Amino acid sequence: MPTLVSNQLLEFRRSEKLMGNHFEITVVAGDASWAEEKIELAIAEIRRIEQLLTTFREDSQTNEINRLAGISAVAVDKEVFELIRRSLRISAITDGAFDITYGSIDKRLWNFDQHMTALPDAETALAMVRLIDYRKVMLNENDHSVMLQEKGMRIGFGGIGKGYAADMAKALLVKEGVTSGIVNASGDLITWGQQANGQPWTIGIAHPDNAAYAFSSLNISNMAIATSGNYEKYAIIDGRRYSHTINPVTGLPVSGIKSVTIISPYAELADAMATPVMVMGVKAGISLINQVDHLACILIDDNNKIYTSNNIRLL
Repeated sequence: MPTLVSNQLLEFRRSEKLMGNHFEITVVAGDASWAEEKIELAIAEIRRIEQLLTTFREDSQTNEINRLAGISAVAVDKEVFELIRRSLRISAITDGAFDITYGSIDKRLWNFDQHMTALPDAETALAMVRLIDYRKVMLNENDHSVMLQEKGMRIGFGGIGKGYAADMAKALLVKEGVTSGIVNASGDLITWGQQANGQPWTIGIAHPDNAAYAFSSLNISNMAIATSGNYEKYAIIDGRRYSHTINPVTGLPVSGIKSVTIISPYAELADAMATPVMVMGVKAGISLINQVDHLACILIDDNNKIYTSNNIRLL
């Protein structure tokens, strides 16, 4: 529902299930039909990207790459090629903590629900991650083709795709003349401009032990933010909580960090960096973030101690 303020600007919101996630698009405008038209364009853009990246459609370019793993290269659209190239760069700077490749990591190894009562042994887990290796994704600049070197390898964009879609939807809205808004992709969001009342966009940072409680807030106007945490999906085995975030090197769940929040100018980068920082741990994760311009993070460890990168200031 739109909210009327004194200067007659309104905030129009619409929610849709897209890319398997809950998206909410907010547009600040003075005219309802104009705002709804722009929101519809943004939704169409996200659906277009979903058709390229999804693994749930047999005819997607992602599935074609996976089908021909170890057999032949697949020519893809330039934007898919470039997204894969950026993903591989993030894999390189995180030493593989972020990786779009996956093989046999599935519910046979990890099924995070109340029925999970034991961990797989380390040897089994290590065998299951054999096909996870971003260095075996071959790119050919000449024809924008992609090849996975080994049969059984697969790629997926679950760790970066919705951030990319949010960035693309925002870019389209800005091009269409929307001067303020939010694209929220299941909590990974990007903002620009100001609220209808002229105030900056702000967000509460959820406490990992109680998602309904915000322990702090952050001014995020003209920024993107993404959070990854073990409080959303986990298993408790022998009284210990195990995160659904898997270390791609060992095949075992990460520990030590409850929540990672990344702030960046781009939703794609924020989305992609949240999980690897959790995998890397507090010290290495913050050290990496401090070396990257225009990137910031907030970490909460298993003892509820809060850590921030050098350039963060909580409200």
